[in-house]
Amino acid sequence: MPELNAKSHTLLCELKDINHCFVLPNGNPVTVLKDINLSIYREEIVALLGPSGCGKSTLLRILAGLIRPTTGHVFCHGIPLKGVNPGASIVFQNFALYPWMTVLENVEIVLKAKRHPRNEIKRLADNSIRLVGLAGYEEAYPRELSGGMKQRVGIARALVAEPEILCMDEPFSQVDALTAETLRAEILDIWSRVGKKLTTIFMVSHDIKEVVNMVDRIVIMGSNPGSIRGILKNTLPRPRDSRTQEFLNLVDRIHHIIASAIIPDEEILIPPLKLPAGVLLEPLPDVSINEIIGLLEVLNAHQGEEDIFRLAIEIHKEFGHLINIAKAAELLDFIDTPKQKILLTELGKRFIESDTEVKKRLWKDQLYNLNTYKHILEMLKRDPEGRIERDHVEEEFVVHLPQEDPAKMFKIFISWARYGELFAYSEDTGYITLE
Repeated sequence: MPELNAKSHTLLCELKDINHCFVLPNGNPVTVLKDINLSIYREEIVALLGPSGCGKSTLLRILAGLIRPTTGHVFCHGIPLKGVNPGASIVFQNFALYPWMTVLENVEIVLKAKRHPRNEIKRLADNSIRLVGLAGYEEAYPRELSGGMKQRVGIARALVAEPEILCMDEPFSQVDALTAETLRAEILDIWSRVGKKLTTIFMVSHDIKEVVNMVDRIVIMGSNPGSIRGILKNTLPRPRDSRTQEFLNLVDRIHHIIASAIIPDEEILIPPLKLPAGVLLEPLPDVSINEIIGLLEVLNAHQGEEDIFRLAIEIHKEFGHLINIAKAAELLDFIDTPKQKILLTELGKRFIESDTEVKKRLWKDQLYNLNTYKHILEMLKRDPEGRIERDHVEEEFVVHLPQEDPAKMFKIFISWARYGELFAYSEDTGYITLE
């Protein structure tokens, strides 16, 4: 999808041909960002929106200069960025405050690091604290503050350096809904003030309504690897009312784009890997059994069908994580996911309406259908003592699933197997055995 009517303001930053890889503990590289090209202009708010694990936070840190991309370049005012972006400040998701410092000291630390004159540090810090409504709390420690107040300190610390661009990594996700609503309004008020240096906000979010409420351009990302699927211009006039039909229409449009990108209705054919033993193992989504069962319970209560985004709001799950839960349930044939819908299959309905013993038997039966479990079970049966070391299983994951973290895969693998009583695992001996 092409970018629609990009703002005509002065170009501030550019991300050109950005690719980024991480190295897993097993030594295998995994591409987290691929072919990213994005322009950031003055006097706009831009948001990255997409599923968990698509590289949103990594891309924000690349723009801020905290991470150097594997390939590609960041430009600020047309000049290649070397090191930390001097015009950017970050508000982190988890507050990132120094617990041994007071509110004032947490804000002053930025100016001290920049070697500001001592007589200016106190004045600028006081102004920033007052700007976010924390006057009177200068001598308080983080442990004395609520989540919302801690985030205000984080915002004050980011603003005290008078940045051109304010980078925010899911800044409202750790506070309650009412506090988040207040903070959004205050950020917009600070951004819109005349005469301030701050001109641009670049934020990461998973909340579609939050994005529609705040931003001018919405960058929709896909995953595996992280890439830009499309850029939408938000032309709704400010202040925005989330109850209007225009607002709801844009929310629905974004829902549709994301659903099409993450859980496409048409099957995407991927050439199988040529594996040493001719085995194609399935990566297991990193979700708990309780989350899978909980999803089936909710679907059953909804007569077996629900829109995935309405469901995310109802059960208070970030939609990217809900999609992972849905993928796990679909892997076990308990649900189907046509378009934006999640449908409970007959097997899923039978599973959720059964008692515990029948649930375990049905779960075990579905594990037998997965190559990952078939492969390990065959190894167990071939072993004279009927046991396999954990290290041996993780080595199999390294060989057959080179882009997965083998330790994490093993943890999920064991959890699912234990619920179905497929085999036993002893932490003390490090062995898997047939049960």
